[in-house]
Amino acid sequence: MTLKARQLMTPTNKNRVLIVDALNMYFRSYIVDPSLSTNGQPIGGVKGFLKILQKLLRETRPDQVVIAWDGPGGSRKRKTINKNYKEGRKPLRLNRDIKHLTENEELENKLWQQARLFEYLNEMPVSQVMLPEVEADDVIAYVTQMESLKGWQKVVVSSDKDFFQLCDEETILFRPVQKEVLNQARISEKFGIHPTNMALARAMAGDKSDNLPGVPGAGLKSIAKRFPFLAEEKTCDLKTLFDYCESLDSNLKIFTGVLENKEVIEENYKIMQLYSPNISIQGKNKICYAIEEAEQQFNKTEVMKMMNEDGFGVFNWTDLFATMKRIVADNA
Repeated sequence: MTLKARQLMTPTNKNRVLIVDALNMYFRSYIVDPSLSTNGQPIGGVKGFLKILQKLLRETRPDQVVIAWDGPGGSRKRKTINKNYKEGRKPLRLNRDIKHLTENEELENKLWQQARLFEYLNEMPVSQVMLPEVEADDVIAYVTQMESLKGWQKVVVSSDKDFFQLCDEETILFRPVQKEVLNQARISEKFGIHPTNMALARAMAGDKSDNLPGVPGAGLKSIAKRFPFLAEEKTCDLKTLFDYCESLDSNLKIFTGVLENKEVIEENYKIMQLYSPNISIQGKNKICYAIEEAEQQFNKTEVMKMMNEDGFGVFNWTDLFATMKRIVADNA
């Protein structure tokens, strides 16, 4: 992490909540870490996740930790809007040459490791959240908006660009893969687009990773140049964008492209925007309970037992255990 990034996460007089995009972090660990358990099965997804979590805890010193998982079935609402949403994604490729398992065995192991990680985190003072047919993006967005966390610094951990739009006076984004920390000012400086208008800009640009085409030839750089008002804190809506393009006496491809792709932009915006998370009232209540009411406990003995069973108990987990003890004590 750079010095500038560290400065953004230096201790403040605010409480701090660490909000982890769990599947994003788990997949990264699963792909990169080749560790094997005592029975010879891959365990790198679990071990790698806990190692990254320990590093995050050491660097951010949070008062509370939220682990947000994608719910079973993905986002039903987004798939209703666009049936091709996230279709055609390439399968995960392990970052190593030697493969111990068949394709089916690899899938079973990946799911087993994720379930095993649930077991570890259930013994720690963290709030795990998973809602059926709701993506972690929406859970994370809602957590940043919770009234009970108003005044807290929120540190969202993910490499996902969708979270650019959440950066505000209290919310920052830590992108471990890119080794950067982004706040509201840094987003505006880097992209020439204010976070409050980032979802609209990305709706024009599209997102190949989610199988969402945008306006042909429109990238964030050209969008920022041709639509300078997106740099302003004032929120720009779809109508304002379309009216602006129609008012111009210009044949520039980006302006005609926006008008020719109104439906695409509208659809993309509905899918990409996190300002109003796609979560039911019941789902929001479950999130609030998990974060505000659930008892914070740390069963160190059970965690160490599982680590020894899985073959990585000898790793130095001092910072992880110390932080978990502190969180329990602070919430007593």
